[in-house]
Amino acid sequence: MGFSWARVGTWIIAGIIGLVYGVAGTIGQAVMWGPVPLGLVIAVVGVGALLIAVRALTADRWAALACGLGAMLATLVFSGRGPGGSIVVPAPADGQLSTGIVWTIAVPLLAAVIVGWPTRPSSPGAAEPAERTTN
Repeated sequence: MGFSWARVGTWIIAGIIGLVYGVAGTIGQAVMWGPVPLGLVIAVVGVGALLIAVRALTADRWAALACGLGAMLATLVFSGRGPGGSIVVPAPADGQLSTGIVWTIAVPLLAAVIVGWPTRPSSPGAAEPAERTTN
């Protein structure tokens, strides 16, 4: 695949979509339903599905990477202290694992696995386009 402005545009759009999903996941990952971290489960499944969809629909690792980097950037930015001192992802109590830490680790792992997954070879029954002959 060569350079084209359409591919660059796809990477930019994928990065923006990754940013949006990263913000939503970072904010929503703390939702608990009793002892079940429902927000974390939904956030991880959502970002994983997004990355798989971008990779499958564009057939471009770079678009999936841009989407994953957008999600990671949003997670990094929104996990830190805000200007007013509030924290979106609070630190866990001593000796406990928080959903925020799991979320922060899950996003880059998902991105690495999905971007690095081998490309599926074309099916053996798929024929190459026939050569044109002129009479």
